Order: sequence, then C-alpha cells, then structure tokens
Amino acid sequence: MLALIGKDMEVVVQEEVTGCGIAASAALAGLSYAEAKNRASVLGIHASDTSLWSDTEYVRTLLRDFGISVSPKETPFESWDQLPDKALLAIKWRIEQGKPFWHWVLFVRENGEAKVLDSKKILKSNVRRDFGRIKPKWYIEVSN
Repeated sequence: MLALIGKDMEVVVQEEVTGCGIAASAALAGLSYAEAKNRASVLGIHASDTSLWSDTEYVRTLLRDFGISVSPKETPFESWDQLPDKALLAIKWRIEQGKPFWHWVLFVRENGEAKVLDSKKILKSNVRRDFGRIKPKWYIEVSN
C-alpha cells in the first residue's frame, strides 16, 4: 500500500471489544476501522471470532490482502530498543481454558520517536509511550 508513504502512522480505534487485530491492520494500511472491517468480513474474518486474538493467521491474512508484508514468525520480546521500526505486539498475553489470548497493538518508530498505537477505545490516549507498563510477549515484524 502506498497510502502511508510520507505520512506518520495514526492510531485506529477499535469499534468492537474484540477488534484490536482489525484496528492494528487498518492503521498499517492507512484505512478506517470500517473499511478494514468490511475487507476482513469478505475474507471471513470477524471480530466476534475469538481466534482473531489467539491465532496470528487471521491478521496475517488481512495484512496480506492489504499488500503488507510481515515476518512469518513471532519473535520473543526482549527490549524496546531491539524492536524493528514497525511491529505488531502481543500484549496482555494470557492462557484461558488452555488457549493463548492477547491484545494486538502496533509499535512504530518514526522520526526517532517510538510509540505504541493502542486501539483500545477506553484509553485516555491511544498513542502510548508508557513502555514500562506495556508488557509484550512477542512481536511480528512489519516489513513495509
């Protein structure tokens, strides 16, 4: 997608409690939540499906459809300094009934400034710099 060339990344707020993967994908593609949700629906991806935040393939499929390349693997988080300039982060990682769950957020380093774009609707600010409070489990590098 050429939509973001020359523009800073902007947060997309999720419109559904479980829409963090769709919102992170929308932010990467430079789309609104509604546009990304519509495209996801065509692909059979729905925020109501809890697999959206317990399986990486749904977000990978949506990003592929948007022309966005991501790493084929999840890399364990070690430090904020070691993150690539763009990455999907798994935070609030936990096991429920034997299945992993997490909240998707987007890490971005632009113009020497690092920030986390967190789509959660109830936050006072969706652009986060409180890195000590955010506990990523792993990340997926975004190539473009």
